[in-house]
Amino acid sequence: MPHGYNGKILHVDLSNGKFRVEEPGEAFYRKYMGGSALAMHYLLKEMPPGEDPLSPENILVLALSVLTGAAISGQSRMTAAAKSPLTGAIGDSQGGGFFPAELKFAGFDAIVIKGKAEKPVYLWINDGHYELRDASHLWGSITGEAEAKIKEELGDEKIEVLQIGPAGENGVRFAGILSMSNRANGRTGMGAVMGAKNLKAVAVRGKIRPSVADKVGLRKLAKWGATNLKDSDIAGLAKYGTNETTGANQASGTLPSYNYNSGVFDDWEPIDGTTMYDTVLRGAAEGKQDRLGRDTCYACTVRCKRVVEITEGPYQVDPHYGGPEYETTSTFGNYCNIGDLPAICKANEICNKYGMDTITCGATISWAFEAFNEGKLTLDDTDGIDLTWGNAESMVKMTEKIAKREGFGDVLAEGSERAAKKIGRGTEAFLITCKGLEAPAHMPQVKRSLAIIYATNPFGADHQSHEHDPAIEGDFEYYTDRMAAIGFSEAQEPRSLSDEKIRFAAASQRLYSALDSLNLCQFVYGPAWQLYGPADIVELVRTVTGWEDVSLEEIQIIGERRVNMMRAFNAREGFDRGDDVLPKKFFKPLEGGASDGWKLDRAEVASAMDKYFEICGWDVETGIPSRSKLEELDLGWVADQL
Repeated sequence: MPHGYNGKILHVDLSNGKFRVEEPGEAFYRKYMGGSALAMHYLLKEMPPGEDPLSPENILVLALSVLTGAAISGQSRMTAAAKSPLTGAIGDSQGGGFFPAELKFAGFDAIVIKGKAEKPVYLWINDGHYELRDASHLWGSITGEAEAKIKEELGDEKIEVLQIGPAGENGVRFAGILSMSNRANGRTGMGAVMGAKNLKAVAVRGKIRPSVADKVGLRKLAKWGATNLKDSDIAGLAKYGTNETTGANQASGTLPSYNYNSGVFDDWEPIDGTTMYDTVLRGAAEGKQDRLGRDTCYACTVRCKRVVEITEGPYQVDPHYGGPEYETTSTFGNYCNIGDLPAICKANEICNKYGMDTITCGATISWAFEAFNEGKLTLDDTDGIDLTWGNAESMVKMTEKIAKREGFGDVLAEGSERAAKKIGRGTEAFLITCKGLEAPAHMPQVKRSLAIIYATNPFGADHQSHEHDPAIEGDFEYYTDRMAAIGFSEAQEPRSLSDEKIRFAAASQRLYSALDSLNLCQFVYGPAWQLYGPADIVELVRTVTGWEDVSLEEIQIIGERRVNMMRAFNAREGFDRGDDVLPKKFFKPLEGGASDGWKLDRAEVASAMDKYFEICGWDVETGIPSRSKLEELDLGWVADQL
């Protein structure tokens, strides 16, 4: 009997309504562990190259891991993967909440979805049983309404619902998939893929608890985390959310502002985590925000999720739709020179109601702001909406227009890179995209290893694909034991791109990639400041699965396997090193604050990428994984596709 997983993968063909349950053996789960690597197996095996991302032939995989549902913090995560309608490359997104654990309890480790239903449907999975139900009456509903209707229809308030909103139905290319109406598989447009398939939602309920090999060991590890949380580096994150980093990023000049033209923002304090905690979290007026304004994921003691409630003023916000995290306050805030916290919370609410990625949405709007302020867009282009820097009202209006694909919102719903190509007029100069995906709020001009990862990451610029530079710079002594586990023992110079930094980027990328296959939260598990370190990750896998010989090296190899599968998928779709480019803006000097004048150097980045490709075992000229590397990773069948 397997420990930690069900041993069942549900295959759904929406075109004919047929189901198939696959029961892979232990070797399959040991090879991939689940999550993102498992999803890549099916995308490479079962989807022909060259398919349109919005066609029935695109495959959407929702995947859990061998750890999902275990009673410990940071494990209730799920990967959504498909070919991205935003970029045309691989699409990959992680989300948390309670849905992942409930899907595991409903009897399945993953769902592989093909085809397109004739009319809107939702998938209902209950204790190993499954069926497609009509969703015509749900089509057009915002997430909170659809969730309530499904629970009422099925007669169980404890059902977990994963769904798209109207943005996914409307084909917004950066539409996300949401559960609890506020936990998002946000990036790369997986909601648009789901909408193109006429799949409104997946509802799950279950009582099937996979066994744990060592229950006593798991309880001990979970108790350690709960006991040590208050003294850990993530205690502030638990209390103030990811937005606690706003002040530190401002001080170091790495708070992207004015659409990445500067690394500082004068009005940062009104939108940071402490201000949010004291003012707009639910219960703040009564001093009850720790109880009412912080939400959690299944079995997690950290409780880092924001819950915002605003009942007065021009921007009233329903707490059902959660609250903004650092990336959201940045893209709708400092990116657009907006220091209005209620307006940012409203934009976040709209994104969660309609189902959109807040990073791409906010960054696309900030691109339009810069184009407008530089005279490349006019009021005739923007439906009369004034996009002057700092105009909070216009930002909120444009967010809703994008979700509904109304007027200029229809142009921006394509993402900034496609919008720039359509408009022209030199607006391409204002892009902050890599492979068509907008950059998050962490600046490679300051944290240099980000430049390598942003450029080469298979699904575009992503801040959660490796550990950031400070872990190997000023605070390195604090992290010595953990960093030594992945091969690093000497601190590096800040703002450098040394050979050791390049090796650090590749090594930490492998671990982070493994975390996305183990579906572990990267705020709870990692190589440096997180609650649990590398040794704890190994112990957790052993404790849950009973695989006593699992090592950190094996876990790193799983991460490496995932990245190579993604690069191979992109190669099939026509991507190579020529697509591993950074936006021109990153090579222009920043303005103001601690990072004034800082920029990337093209020759230095190109040289670093050569060394990175060599470390990875990829062809330096093309960036494509070599046959020898793929075979080394037991991926010879992938090499055959290339």
